[in-house]
Amino acid sequence: MNKNLKNRAIVRKNSEIQARRDKANETIAFAATNKISKVFMRFDASLEGLSEKEVVASRNTYGNNKVTHEKKKTMAQRLAGAFVNPFTAILLFLAIVSAITDIILPFVQNTPEDISWTTVIIIISMVIISGTLRFVQESRSGNAAEKLLGMITTTFTVDREEGKRQEIPLADAVVGDIIHLSAGDLIPADARVIYAKDLFISQSALTGESEPVEKVGEASRMRADSVTEYSNILFMGSNVISGSATAVIISVGDDTLFGSMASSIAGEAVETSFTKGVNAVSWVLIRFMFVMVPIVFVINGVTKGDWLQALLFGISIAVGLTPEMLPMIVTTCLAKGAVFMSKKKTIVKNLNSIQNFGAIDILCTDKTGTLTQDRVVLEYHMDVMGNRDTRVLRHAYLNSYFQTGYKNLMDLAIIRKTEEEEANDSKLIDLSEAYAKVDEIPFDFTRRRLSTVVSDKNGKTQMVTKGAVEEMLSICTFAEYQGKVEPLTETLKENILRTVDLLNEDGMRVIAVAQKTNPSPVGKFGVKDETDMVLIGYLAFLDPPKESVHAAIQALKEYGVSTKILTGDNDKVTRFICKQVGLKVNNLLLGSDIDKMDDIQLAAAAEQTDVFAKLSPDQKARIVTILRDNGHIVGFLGDGINDAAAMKSADIGISVDTAVDIAKESADIILLEKDLMILEEGIIEGRKTYANMNKYIKMTASSNFGNMFSVLAASALLPFLPMLSVQLIFLNLIYDLSCTAIPWDNVDEDFLKKPRTWDSSSVGSFMVWLGPTSSIFDWTTYAFMYFIFCPLFVSNGILYNDLANHFSGTELIQMQANYIALFQAGWFVESMWSQTLVIHMIRTPKLPFIQSRASATLTLLTFAGIAVVTAIPFTGFGDTLGFLPLPGAYFAYLIPCILLYMALATSLKKAYVRHYGDLL
Repeated sequence: MNKNLKNRAIVRKNSEIQARRDKANETIAFAATNKISKVFMRFDASLEGLSEKEVVASRNTYGNNKVTHEKKKTMAQRLAGAFVNPFTAILLFLAIVSAITDIILPFVQNTPEDISWTTVIIIISMVIISGTLRFVQESRSGNAAEKLLGMITTTFTVDREEGKRQEIPLADAVVGDIIHLSAGDLIPADARVIYAKDLFISQSALTGESEPVEKVGEASRMRADSVTEYSNILFMGSNVISGSATAVIISVGDDTLFGSMASSIAGEAVETSFTKGVNAVSWVLIRFMFVMVPIVFVINGVTKGDWLQALLFGISIAVGLTPEMLPMIVTTCLAKGAVFMSKKKTIVKNLNSIQNFGAIDILCTDKTGTLTQDRVVLEYHMDVMGNRDTRVLRHAYLNSYFQTGYKNLMDLAIIRKTEEEEANDSKLIDLSEAYAKVDEIPFDFTRRRLSTVVSDKNGKTQMVTKGAVEEMLSICTFAEYQGKVEPLTETLKENILRTVDLLNEDGMRVIAVAQKTNPSPVGKFGVKDETDMVLIGYLAFLDPPKESVHAAIQALKEYGVSTKILTGDNDKVTRFICKQVGLKVNNLLLGSDIDKMDDIQLAAAAEQTDVFAKLSPDQKARIVTILRDNGHIVGFLGDGINDAAAMKSADIGISVDTAVDIAKESADIILLEKDLMILEEGIIEGRKTYANMNKYIKMTASSNFGNMFSVLAASALLPFLPMLSVQLIFLNLIYDLSCTAIPWDNVDEDFLKKPRTWDSSSVGSFMVWLGPTSSIFDWTTYAFMYFIFCPLFVSNGILYNDLANHFSGTELIQMQANYIALFQAGWFVESMWSQTLVIHMIRTPKLPFIQSRASATLTLLTFAGIAVVTAIPFTGFGDTLGFLPLPGAYFAYLIPCILLYMALATSLKKAYVRHYGDLL
């Protein structure tokens, strides 16, 4: 029922999101394809700006300029998340029952000497320590991540009240506002350009395009395939690189393109493999407890006749079977990983993501800025034959340096390259002083080229033009070919285009350079002069790969993580970059290909494809979801709003501190440096975290399971309890405290080499294989203590069952008490030795102490735990717990017993590995 309700809610939400997107797209298309007068009429706008009354009316009609973000958890929710889990629920229930039997009943029965707070205090302490540690660690991580979030700017310029220009907060923007923009401004909402001057906008956060795009005020002649292709629409979340503009707001808040994308990822994230795994393991342990505890309770009640004592012992068994420190051990492991990652300039927002980091077997990542340096480099400057030519670079410099509009990344790359080459070529020295600017024709999207007119000190005037190759060929009549100016024949054009295609195949962006001597004079110079030009060569640009990427991808591969590229960029550039970083492109799918596939087809194709290009945000998210449905643990690295949906769909979302705020909100991990090598370190740390958590679970579960077998045998065969409930709980507490060093334990290098996922069935099988091993030696200890040791040192060779035949009255009671006290002390110590030393057996498939050593901290703490428990029977506290001091002869039995136990445990461990293929 709940599942159906949840599914209906998801369908309803998806329907609302799609409706919002359709509305946003329709609004943008109308504003882009109509004259500004119609746009003003549609949105009740005017050049004078809105009055206060009109602002209120617009806000009532179109809503506030607030985007739906991920809802933050309240203090109560975070506290509940830290303290509420299956184990703490069981412990609290047991604490209540224990309070009734140990405190309330004795008080009601007026027997204050029977009141005992020990069990309740121990259980409540376990819950408080575990929950508090988790709450504190997650709060610290959340507060650190919160500092990274925030908008770039908080105000914008708007005309209000008959043209009065003022600065107001972004949230106060309304549909119909007339806004003024300049370099550095953040676009507060979706807007239609009224007029613009040299306006270039960065839309990379929305579209993934690395290059800024020019925006103009003219209406679009036809509808575009994608709304982001309109050259007269400004989108919320983008920012002004250069130029200025006046625009009218057409959409605000969730109705903007940015808002429709952001609202679709707000809310609860998907259930990750870590959450599923821990929950599954928890329920395996709980089911074992629900079976074992009633059996122990009934057997003790029937055989001993004391049902209240049987109930108390049943409670202690339940506490013993419950790995009450699991939440604390898990949190400590995760927190330790978070601290380690913080030293690597990485902020962990969600502690659980540390383990997911180690579990991923597929890393999906955007290309720009992740594989590449996110900057353009001029790789080649060549003549029309493809030979290196300094003259081409010199002309390109004159064009880029002297133009007054926005100097894009290519212009900056040309200037930087020329300055680098000055030392090697005297013809490139001081070009900016050797020439003077005469005139220019700025770049526009219709011509796709830019021209400048310069003159040298001798008065020679020439026009230099650079632009897209096909547009440049259309205005060139001649070409410099083998040192001569020759007519640009069709054959030569074909050769040029073939050379350009080869460069494009290598992932390079190519533009052509042409020149013409003595164009029209100043004031008469114009587009008409861009004819009969001489093509002198071309420039090839590349966003080069990062030096560390090749090594990082190979390192990830060695650790069993395959890398898949999901990018909005074109396939040729993507293919070349992948080749440069050592990523084989066996198959490449485009967004248009994916749209033609159903989920079954895409599921098959996604397994065989490592590179996806020209993707929309929805397509990225769909691919991630498909891969997860295929059984993979998927991480996604991105930094734009176009990546946020995919990050939310992944098991672990990874972003950077320079990302848009929506991307950072969707992320579990935030990198302060965009470096894949950090991911390798995170994966290793995640696998260490998994290994150490799994150690504790399997050690404790198998040990406790073995103890329960021992207790069952003792309950059925012994005339007294093998250990009092308070003794059992205290033993369990010391053991758990010994285990608190497990998060800092060493992990075998070969264990780290492949991804690990939670498998609850392996916990059950491990319990069945290794648990009864300790029971064998517990039963041996029972027999030794009952038939040999206790009669020898307590009752002059008389067994417990025969004491009544030889003693009576107070002497009998004292003799029985001493017999039981010595027996319980013997099993108390043997149990601690066996279940603590087995930690060293189980923590590695190798030979302990020889082939693999535990960390110094774990070794010290486990042996300290053994020492404390061994010493307790010899102290006054031991007397309070009901123990007698153990004679030295006991250790002559204990040491060989434990050595044999360790040998048998090691043998069974090897057999388990042979059968199941892995220990942890």
